[in-house]
Amino acid sequence: MEKFHTFNGLVVPLDRANIDTDAIIPKQFLKSIQRSGFGPYAFDEWRYEDQGEPGMDCRQRPLKKDFVLNLPRYQGGEILLTRENFGCGSSREHAPWALRDYGFRVIIAPSFADIFFNNCFKNGILPIVLAADQVDSLFLAVTAAQGYRLNVNLADEVMRDAAGNTYEFSVDPFRKQCLLEGLDDIGLTLQHVAAIKAFELRHQQAAPWLFSHH
Repeated sequence: MEKFHTFNGLVVPLDRANIDTDAIIPKQFLKSIQRSGFGPYAFDEWRYEDQGEPGMDCRQRPLKKDFVLNLPRYQGGEILLTRENFGCGSSREHAPWALRDYGFRVIIAPSFADIFFNNCFKNGILPIVLAADQVDSLFLAVTAAQGYRLNVNLADEVMRDAAGNTYEFSVDPFRKQCLLEGLDDIGLTLQHVAAIKAFELRHQQAAPWLFSHH
């Protein structure tokens, strides 16, 4: 998993509350368990005029011109700004896979659904909880200034824009460390590989019959 220290990205305002995981990545795309390749299908029903199916070449599909991800000014967006209860509904991990594959590294909202929130950290996305009035001010700033960007400093837990406005946030220390070091669940486990091997050796010596091939 890619390490997260400081990050500067274009902010995309998705002004909707209670966005569920079926809206983020519709159910027909859940057949694959590969983490990559879901980005073109993120928010599929909102982005495209036609019905999306796995394997489609999304470059040829008709776009809904008024959806925020399709507006020219937000192309290349890497920070998603949205409203409360983001990621509710089904617990599918495909939702953060799709958002990360699209290019988002940071999601800002007043609140998140718990399972989605946890899954973000496991997939290299930093979900930031801000007070509703701070989210309101960010929406105003993003829509008022084309090319609005935020610099996110995870170590110091602060975001800054070009005008010098600052937004402080807090992250659980363990999750913060995992992002700073680029450790997902597998990476965390591999940190203990020596202890795991030692345990396996002791177990094999104590119960050799379990390891017999006869």
